[in-house]
Amino acid sequence: MPESVLRFDRVTVAFDGNPAIEDVSFSINSGESRVILGAAASGKTVILKTALGLLRPEQGRVFLFDRDITIMKEQDLYELRARAGMLFQESALFDSLTIEQNVAYPLENQKLIQVPKEQVLPRVEEALRFVELEHTLDKFPSELSGGMRRRVGIARANVTSPQLVLYDSPTAGLDPITANNIMALIVKERDLRHATTVIVTQRFQDGQIMAKYRYDEANQMLEPAGTNGMGAVQGLKFLVMKEGRLVFEGTEEELQQSPDPYISKFVLRH
Repeated sequence: MPESVLRFDRVTVAFDGNPAIEDVSFSINSGESRVILGAAASGKTVILKTALGLLRPEQGRVFLFDRDITIMKEQDLYELRARAGMLFQESALFDSLTIEQNVAYPLENQKLIQVPKEQVLPRVEEALRFVELEHTLDKFPSELSGGMRRRVGIARANVTSPQLVLYDSPTAGLDPITANNIMALIVKERDLRHATTVIVTQRFQDGQIMAKYRYDEANQMLEPAGTNGMGAVQGLKFLVMKEGRLVFEGTEEELQQSPDPYISKFVLRH
């Protein structure tokens, strides 16, 4: 049986008595992907923070790597968080640190990862090379464009080779070309490193790229899934949040066919 990586069982998270997410249930197995769509303040980011134990449920249970983290003590969460990476909104880089220091931060500050000191810089260089920013080691975030900062965030999220990667609005505020380039990097990470991937976004195009393309290592570019000997994308589902509730879970085809007017707002009709 595939390993369960993340499972929500009727989870409710509230702030000052007001539910941010309510009675949410879903599960993700190893190697699968989820694209979470929804309007602003629909609970998408709350799901990601709850998945890592940064927010605690009022009701229900959350299982991370098959362990119930609902009432787990903070110090006991470190081991599980070390197996996950996260790209926060707007990248959340440390302005006072260089790009090298930003990407090295998880390696140097997550004690359970235990990377020897002499291996930190090579790991950082590899992560930045993966996102085509190996020349930025000595720069500061303020010296980079928005798209470049997002790519640094992807490098930092993946530098520990996590089994689960969470991306919070990776394309928000970017022009369409840059946004598509960011999604291409996320697909590349997914296909070459086989990490379980969860993306929160308001752009249906982001989900389409995840669903319709695979990374061709030989050609070093995205190719339509099912071509050049590459199989179709497996284990990818779309989730749609509305006012804190999960109102849809299914494939891209099922999403496109949904008659629900709210869900239709996130779908590009042809």
